Amino acid sequence: MGRTAVLLGGDLEVSRIPGLYASPLRYPGGKGKVAPFVKALMLDNGFVGREYVEPYAGGASVALSLLFEEYVSAIHINDLNPGVHAFWKAVLTDGDAFCARIESTPITMREWHRQREIAASSSASALERGFATFFLNRTNRSGVIKGGVIGGKGQGGDWKLDARFSRNDLIERVQKIGRYRSRIRLSNLDAVEFLKPWMNDSTTSNAFIYLDPPYYLKGRGLYDNFYEEKDHQQVADAVGNLAHPWIVSYDDAPEIAAIYAQWNSIEYSLNYSMGVRGKGSEVMFFSPDISVPCYAPLEVTKEHIAQRRIRALEVATRKAIEPKLAAL
Repeated sequence: MGRTAVLLGGDLEVSRIPGLYASPLRYPGGKGKVAPFVKALMLDNGFVGREYVEPYAGGASVALSLLFEEYVSAIHINDLNPGVHAFWKAVLTDGDAFCARIESTPITMREWHRQREIAASSSASALERGFATFFLNRTNRSGVIKGGVIGGKGQGGDWKLDARFSRNDLIERVQKIGRYRSRIRLSNLDAVEFLKPWMNDSTTSNAFIYLDPPYYLKGRGLYDNFYEEKDHQQVADAVGNLAHPWIVSYDDAPEIAAIYAQWNSIEYSLNYSMGVRGKGSEVMFFSPDISVPCYAPLEVTKEHIAQRRIRALEVATRKAIEPKLAAL
């Protein structure tokens, strides 16, 4: 199938995009910046109002943005990582206690070492392990749990470990998630197992599925649950059996291009924040029932979204009126 290279026309002023930083977690790769693109895609393809499914939730920034702005009726988020799952479980079931810890926990190197021990403990409670994962995510470089602390262990850098730990803002984010918890479904499964209910069109509600698997080239250094080549192939096989519209994003590796060669795709650049800032090459694949867009993920602004909202409203209004006019 065809592959399109999309050139970006300058840097995007990300502050103009609402809901960009909906998640309390930081994640490498900048997936949150894809949220406006997903919104435009949903508007263009008539997917607004569906349930949203994300097998590799991580910080779930796209899922939360779609939910908060009422693009979807509910979100299904899944993460196999014990610490990440514990974070979401604690936020959804014990949000007040979680916020109390954000408010009172000292942001010091002594505490960093303590939280690192808790994060590695299988006997810690969901609240303890979830908060420890969150603490390390906010105090480590680029949010990588097994990465180094911001400012170094000697704290001699320009930035200290509290540079990304804005207590009031983070508490507000957790509290907002709590207000939507009745529309959030959480799982802790292997991605292929998690996707099985959506392989049968008759057993689930209309859904839109976004997969962002571990990077092919740098996955080993970024994720606890990194993939071997056979794992990437198993995911692609599962994707091919899905009965609902889907998109898949990856780092642009030749091996991934070969695995997903039968589906349409676009190439684009995405700002990374993994120690050294720069732009990495990404690729996104589309199910056959999705119109491949002519715009890139980082080209979508509030103005694009507003135009597509108006267009979608006009289409919906026309569809509602046409049967009545035909009956006259």
